[in-house]
This record gives sequence, structure tokens and C-alpha cells, in this order.
Amino acid sequence: MSEIVHPTIKDGWFREISDMWPGQAMTLKVEKVLHHEKSKYQDVLLFKSTDYGTVLVLDNVIQCTERDEFSYQEMITHLAMNAHPNPENVLIIGGGDGGVLREVVKHSCVKTATLCDIDEAVIRLSKQYLPDMAVGFEHPKSKTIVGDGFAFMAEHTNEFDVIITDSSDPEGPAEALFQKPYFELLNNALKDGGVITTQGSENQWLHMPLITGLKKSCKEVFPTVEYAYTTIPTYPSGQIGFMVCCKDADRDVKKPLRTWTPEEEENLCKYYSKEIHEAAFVLPTFARKALR
Repeated sequence: MSEIVHPTIKDGWFREISDMWPGQAMTLKVEKVLHHEKSKYQDVLLFKSTDYGTVLVLDNVIQCTERDEFSYQEMITHLAMNAHPNPENVLIIGGGDGGVLREVVKHSCVKTATLCDIDEAVIRLSKQYLPDMAVGFEHPKSKTIVGDGFAFMAEHTNEFDVIITDSSDPEGPAEALFQKPYFELLNNALKDGGVITTQGSENQWLHMPLITGLKKSCKEVFPTVEYAYTTIPTYPSGQIGFMVCCKDADRDVKKPLRTWTPEEEENLCKYYSKEIHEAAFVLPTFARKALR
């Protein structure tokens, strides 16, 4: 069997070069290329890196690595889940690697966790190559739908307590997930008092105009909108942000309504804690000023 080659891999190094982060690049040393295919929607690459475990790359951009994925999955999930008093029905749009699903079902109050991703290849390959992330697919409370999140939400109004949008960057297939009509769909699919988190257009160092535009779009739909972030080595400039929005104008999403004990936190999470929840909304002065 011939060795798998890919345009992003040269001299044993994967290179992530994108116009979305001009003048800089992320490189990881490759131990072995595991799989490459062009799905109906995107280019899907999996490789084993020397220091970050298995890496999933979509359209030449790192989506997750085994070493640091938890900081993203835990934060995009628990910031929303713990800002809701009793999230029973949860919807994940995207998230085909299963990481968010794994986190959602850690909450004992959850009755159903539905994941809707348009690309079956991501789900199939994550189950094969990222089993620790894809474990949520096997959970009795979880349900998987391969399909378009827009169409799914249009058919399900006033149904979910929490909706988490775990998408790729606002280019290509995910671009529409960063625009006002999408937030209106989210709002309609939520019950009263419902909460959403969405991958909040990247990074304070690189994308402040994108983030401020996204906040503005969210504010036109939701009365409560806050921006939070997490640190993660393999995303551009080492961090990524989330918009956390709520249908309840009086809800302070910056403070968790529900908490685990310190022992439970240590058992369930590697990154998230109630202190980290609050700290995630504390922004550097330049970002706070831009988002005011």
C-alpha cells in the first residue's frame, strides 16, 4: 500500500496556512498519515502527530488534536449547560467528532442529546480514529442525525433548552452559521430561557472585526449576549472564543447557575471549573473596548 500524501504535509511536517491568519502558520510534526478522503463537503485528513496524538483536519485547518481537544469541547459545552437551570433537551449542530456530545451527556439532567452534522465522513472517521472523543455517540441519551442543521432547526421550534454550534471557521460550508438568519433559527428552536453557545469566530488577536460583527448579529436576536474564550495550543494564536446567548434578558450567563463539587469537576473535566467559567468572560482591555 502506497503512503498517503497530502499538499499540507511536506518534509514530515503538517502546515496550516490560511488567509484567515495572514503572515503566520501552525506546524505539527507528522508521525504517520492515517487517512485522507474528499467527502461530499470537505477535504478530510487524519494523521498521527509526534506530540499531539491523532489530529483531525478539515479543508486544511486543524479541528482537533487528542492532546488539547478537551479545552475547547468542555468550554463550548459547559458554558452553555451550566448557564441553564435544567437543560434536558440539547441540540448540537456540527460536532461530528463527538467531543461536545461526550461533554453534554456528563450532565445527569439531560434527557436527550441530539447531534446533527451534515458530513457523515466526519462522524464515521472520528469513531474509527478518535474513539475517546466519539464515545458520546454510544451513550443511550444521544441521537445522531446526518443532515443540514438549518433544515433540522426549521422543523423543530420551541424544543431545546440548549443548542451548541460546533462548526468550522466562517469560510466555506460553515459561513452561513455566523450570520443573523442562523441566529433567528436558533432562537426559534429554543424554549423560553434557552441558551446557545457558538464557536465565536476565532481569536481576539486576529479577528476582532469578525467578533464584533458576530456580537452585533447576536444582539439583534438575543437579549443576553456575552463573549468568552478558552486557550488551546493548536488553534490560531492559541485561543478560540464563543458567543454565549440567552433568551432571558435577566440571566447572567457569566456565572454558572449549576455547579459540580470540586471532586466532581476533577472527575468530569480537565479544563472547565466554575472559576474558569467566570474567568472566561474577563477579556483583555483591547477586546473589551472593541466589544463594548
